[in-house]
Amino acid sequence: MRPRPENREGFITRVTTQTVPDDARSRFPMCLPMTADLDKVVFHPAVTFFIGENGSGKSTLLEAMAVRLGFEDTGGDAEVGNRNRFDHREQDGGLHDFIQLDFSRTRRAGDRFFLRAETVFDMASKLEKSKDPGALDRYGIRSLHTRSHGEAFLAIIQNRMRPESLLLMDEPEAALSPTRQLTLIKEIDWLVRAGCQFVIATHSPILMAYPDAVIYELGADGLRQVVYEETEHYELTKSFLNHPDAYLRHLVE
Repeated sequence: MRPRPENREGFITRVTTQTVPDDARSRFPMCLPMTADLDKVVFHPAVTFFIGENGSGKSTLLEAMAVRLGFEDTGGDAEVGNRNRFDHREQDGGLHDFIQLDFSRTRRAGDRFFLRAETVFDMASKLEKSKDPGALDRYGIRSLHTRSHGEAFLAIIQNRMRPESLLLMDEPEAALSPTRQLTLIKEIDWLVRAGCQFVIATHSPILMAYPDAVIYELGADGLRQVVYEETEHYELTKSFLNHPDAYLRHLVE
């Protein structure tokens, strides 16, 4: 296996937090256990994963980062002048008001992109209405609406994403078969070697196997860094595949 790049700094390096008013601590999302540990998040220069159960706050944290980076609610390109807000609603519950991102002093991302699984359809519709004649060319020429959900995801990744970019992804595996998730790993690896930095929220034990990545698990006990083989995703998937009958007897009988 070829070594990953280790002699560079990420475009973003860590999360820092501000003091949370007492009246906000009981409200979403500051009531989530992970918010007490956000200062522990140090980003890998290549790939950082946020993992955890539904409702643990991994997408909320990624969305708060997206707001600080200037993205709108459908994802896509970061837009100048669009900081600290999503267009339609505060999907992160206002978490962005309490975090800051530390940036590298030596590197600046040439491009930034936010892929949100649940809003790819909205982003595709926005591209259709764009007045920029070259908008679709950057996504593989064909309309994303003429592709399957999974094909649209891969078309975005294979055509739109460029070297030396900061790339956020929220559950990119949502539309991808296991085989296509392996294709996604290959694309991520090519982009990492081309200078990209990824921050990915995922449930996929396939994606989070990417070598040398940093994995943060969000749960009832807060936020902690874990190794791949110790994640519940890995342990449960491995156990189920080794003993499916035992699980099914318990679940359906």
